Amino acid sequence: MKDELSLRERYSFQLALSPPKVSAYFQLRHQIFCEEQRLFTGSDEDELDEIAYPIVATATDARVVGVVRIYELEPGLWYGGRLGVHRDYRRVGCIGKGLIYKAVTTANTWGCKQFLATVQKPNARFFQRLHWQSLRELTICSRPHHLMEADLDYYPPGSEPRPVLPTRGRETQAC
Repeated sequence: MKDELSLRERYSFQLALSPPKVSAYFQLRHQIFCEEQRLFTGSDEDELDEIAYPIVATATDARVVGVVRIYELEPGLWYGGRLGVHRDYRRVGCIGKGLIYKAVTTANTWGCKQFLATVQKPNARFFQRLHWQSLRELTICSRPHHLMEADLDYYPPGSEPRPVLPTRGRETQAC
């Protein structure tokens, strides 16, 4: 427990709203989803990025080491997506958990009634351990996924105000 606490103190989880953080967020997403996983060709950016709040995990040296986005499709219905951790930090253990916690608690603060995510099948058990349940299996970009729902009672709302998102032009890229 003490080791896990000291690891958490080395990372912060926050909305990426400054241009340098947003740029680092998209660079890491590209590295993970285009270069490593080859889920997308060219870019993983899509129309949801226009309404999504980017969240980053930052190391003490200010390096962005993890990413996730959240967005509200209709009042109270929130989604998380594009969760990823830099390959050099995947064994740390707390970054993915911290990003998920920040994502769901932030949405819960802003009026979330249901929080969903499509999760790659190999990661479904990880989410289940974090109080998520699988609603159904589906295929996205030719890969098996689970549509999963967070237990909002486990992710209490905080007090962070909902910022206005800057408009950003993005290219849409299909699978």
